[in-house]
Amino acid sequence: MPTRAAMNIIWGMGSAVKRPSAELEQLVALLAAGDVFVLTGAGASTDSGSPDYRDERGAWKHRAPMLFREFTATLAARRRYWARSLVGYTRLTRARPNAAHHALVELERRGGLSLTVTQNVDGLHEAAGSREVLDLHGRIDRVVCLGCRRAMPRAELQTALLRENPDWAERHADVTPDGDAELGAVDYSAFHIVDCAHCGGMLKPDVVFFGEGVPRSHVERAFGALERSRALLVVGSSLMVFSGFRFARRAAALGLPIAIVNRGVTRADELSGLRLRGNAGEILTSAIAGLAGAGTAAQRVF
Repeated sequence: MPTRAAMNIIWGMGSAVKRPSAELEQLVALLAAGDVFVLTGAGASTDSGSPDYRDERGAWKHRAPMLFREFTATLAARRRYWARSLVGYTRLTRARPNAAHHALVELERRGGLSLTVTQNVDGLHEAAGSREVLDLHGRIDRVVCLGCRRAMPRAELQTALLRENPDWAERHADVTPDGDAELGAVDYSAFHIVDCAHCGGMLKPDVVFFGEGVPRSHVERAFGALERSRALLVVGSSLMVFSGFRFARRAAALGLPIAIVNRGVTRADELSGLRLRGNAGEILTSAIAGLAGAGTAAQRVF
């Protein structure tokens, strides 16, 4: 673990420079030890213009997302989903990686990460350059047929939806998470959905809906990587849903240190020995500045 004297040099300590917090120093030491399993959530993408689901207390900020059983049950629900998605997806495609994504790329480049598991579906980790990424909940830029299981790029479906519903393209909307949009009091009955061109089956974004199970292969790969790791770092997630919280619970059972970087409370706060409240990109960028002079040797700090 880098000494405090070393940390003073790393951050350019002087009379006019604020000493890094003890929590930030601990995060640097944890990252320097390497083999860190990273779990990211919506808070990692907010600086890219993507809204998050929950406020700092962990409560919903928007209407709860559509459930899988609701999507598959009625045509009306699918019309509402795809109409909102047609508008919201255009805005989502404009998102670009932010400082949090780039910081994780740098940590991976340094060999400090075992795996990045993201609950986000925006593909921004890969766009930033991360290579070892598990998209736990899928990718919004893909679509799958629930009948024949054929997959297609979301961009192709977007073109087809716009062709069938040209008047919807420029509707005013408030952007909500994962390419959704709040359109207000709208009659969706005239919206034309597009079915699978191969079998006529129901098309669904290749993401895990609320109320839908995460693929077993994803969970097994993530657990395997976690068991080979030295620590868990949670970035931008409240962990209020079990699909993410399970990794904090497993890490605790394994006796691994858990560090959380998030703006608000999380479900795993009581399991974590290190919590840093604030902007994920700023905190991770500061941590990398510390790593730049800390060397590679470190020990656990919990």
